[in-house]
Amino acid sequence: MTTDPPRPPRTPAAPPPDPRGAFGVPDGLPERRQDGPAAAQELPRSARDFESGRESGRAGLSARSGAAAAAGTPPRPGGARPHDESESEPPAEAQVPPLPPIPSHGSGWTPAGSGEGESLTSFVSTPPRGTPLEAAGHPGDEDSVGMRIPMPVQTGPEADRLRYVGAATRRIARGLDLDEILLGLCRSAVPAFADAILVYLRDPLPVGDERPSGPLRLRLRRSDGSLEGPADPSATDPVGSGLLLPALESAYGGAGDTIGVLLDGPLAEVLRGVRPVFADSPRAADALAELLGQPGGQDEPLPGLPTGRRALLAPLRGRRRVIGAAVLLRRADRPPFEPDDLLVAAQLATHTALGVDKAVLYGREAYIADALQREMLPDSLPQPTGVQLASRYLPAAESARVGGDWYDAIPLPGSRVALVVGDVMGHSMTSAAIMGQLRTTVQTLAGLDLAPQEVLYHLDEQAQRLGQDRMATCVYAVYDPIAHRLVVANAGHPPPILLHADGLAEVLRVPPGAPIGVGGVPFEAVELPAPAGATLLLYTDGLVESRSRDVWGGIELLRERLHDAATVVSPPPLEPLCDEVLEILGPGDRDDDIALLAARFDGIAPSDVAYWFLEPQPQTPGRARRLVRQALRRWDLEDQLEAAELLVSEIVTNAVRYAERPITLRLLRTDVLRCEVGDDAPLLPRMRHAAPEEEGGRGLYLVNRMAQRWGATRLGAGKVVWFELPIA
Repeated sequence: MTTDPPRPPRTPAAPPPDPRGAFGVPDGLPERRQDGPAAAQELPRSARDFESGRESGRAGLSARSGAAAAAGTPPRPGGARPHDESESEPPAEAQVPPLPPIPSHGSGWTPAGSGEGESLTSFVSTPPRGTPLEAAGHPGDEDSVGMRIPMPVQTGPEADRLRYVGAATRRIARGLDLDEILLGLCRSAVPAFADAILVYLRDPLPVGDERPSGPLRLRLRRSDGSLEGPADPSATDPVGSGLLLPALESAYGGAGDTIGVLLDGPLAEVLRGVRPVFADSPRAADALAELLGQPGGQDEPLPGLPTGRRALLAPLRGRRRVIGAAVLLRRADRPPFEPDDLLVAAQLATHTALGVDKAVLYGREAYIADALQREMLPDSLPQPTGVQLASRYLPAAESARVGGDWYDAIPLPGSRVALVVGDVMGHSMTSAAIMGQLRTTVQTLAGLDLAPQEVLYHLDEQAQRLGQDRMATCVYAVYDPIAHRLVVANAGHPPPILLHADGLAEVLRVPPGAPIGVGGVPFEAVELPAPAGATLLLYTDGLVESRSRDVWGGIELLRERLHDAATVVSPPPLEPLCDEVLEILGPGDRDDDIALLAARFDGIAPSDVAYWFLEPQPQTPGRARRLVRQALRRWDLEDQLEAAELLVSEIVTNAVRYAERPITLRLLRTDVLRCEVGDDAPLLPRMRHAAPEEEGGRGLYLVNRMAQRWGATRLGAGKVVWFELPIA
């Protein structure tokens, strides 16, 4: 039997790199190796294993070798699967130790579990390695089951500061308005970084790129914490207790006081330097004393004021200029600030200043949007004769208070009134601008006393001139209190609802029509009875449409709500009725802005109306005076008899001069005495000052001096001149 000569031992191949980096083998665990013939022996492979192993050998060997190395066992040659189930990979919790608590390192930071209020660890949320993305608070795909990439655990004062700054700046950046941003700064600084904080801002704050005018003045806007806390950190009374806050404000100035900054003073010098400073130098101490209202400087310290490196002054610089300053203070029983804490204070000051700039700009934009919306909608509704009006408007959201919904009530000749509600697509500044143009167009068309369908037709033409995508819906109704009739035309808007005096709520059957802006589609109008005591409700789709119901379901719910309100008291008062209607909206139902207009029809009794047709003849003014005299005596209004006769005579005389068809004369007795004279002459009269030698031109001057109100309105064929006299 022959033996082979001994072969030198083969050096085992280095295992592939661990996909988990340096965390594949825990520290202190020696790596075992196989030497000798066992390491040199090659395992037999079948042809099938060879063909499949060529493609996935490296990936499988790498994964198994990494798992074996982490478990403290050598990688198996050839990627063989272990036969002992007890040697399987331990769970992730056993592999990675949890993060240790953040030490204080003697730097004055509040350690975890010290009992001094909110600890530093409350700002840091670092999930352990191996936590799924969703559980760690990171966004991930729904189909992803990946794990967070493990990162090395950093400890020490520098790591503590980085974690604190990251958590604090995130908390400050969450604020949207000025109060939230300053609150985030105070809650982040106290007590984790300081025992007390005072935040001063310019008064007034500059907006955007505007240059501030006048001298620099600072006002205390917020403070937190206290310097009178217990000396024992484990005491039950936490630092920053709200009970000690008034003492802090009274010691260093009230919230309404302002401090004038001297241009050549120490405070102005520190503010121009931008960087935070300790109060350990005379110049910085004088700047702090000037800010806190201490004119004597460091020679006359305020009671309880920390000195040296327990007081830190950080200027707040926005995008273009210094907008304030923050004072951070520590008690004597706490370690003073360190030089590295200046970097922390600088980060807090920078993020706070940028947040203040953002809040001021956002506040100005919200104010502009609010002012724009108020100007687009009527400040107050008119009070026409024979109808009561109430309205509501709700924006889509507090952060976007502009929209395309509008409502309007326009007095028309003959004591009629036009009721309009419209909705432009969207709720943005563009929608509000388009809404303003359409509302102005409706007012102009209503002044021409056109029929409702004609108003919608011309409004559709105007929307097409504004652009191709200028779409809107609108409902236009005209109420006549004398005839007790209602004429309605609709352009793709939800139908009105009429609540009768007996409590019956009826959805009016009005042809829906096409939305405004489609073009080439005719509009139809229907005439309906409007009995006294009935209430008409016009609204936009934001009231009846939501995520949980469609438009028609919301209309039915609105009809039922009106019926229920009428069963309690009929007819219900308008203002409470509008509030009752808005209660159909759930907490999350409002996705669109809402416009609501309610009209209660009172009408004018026939006994309070006198109406005549007069031929345009020279004797007509005399006949008009006699008719007015008879009507006023029947109404017991003899005190207005002389003024009414004179003014009617002047207006009828002017109508006879230009009219070719019969003249109309109408008297209305409501809260005022109203006289209307109509003719077929389209030219509107205007008041002018007649020369002494002229015989005419003084009629409207008399009307203007004697009447309470007067006006002239152009009709489709002719005009109406009217005036009103008070009734005692």
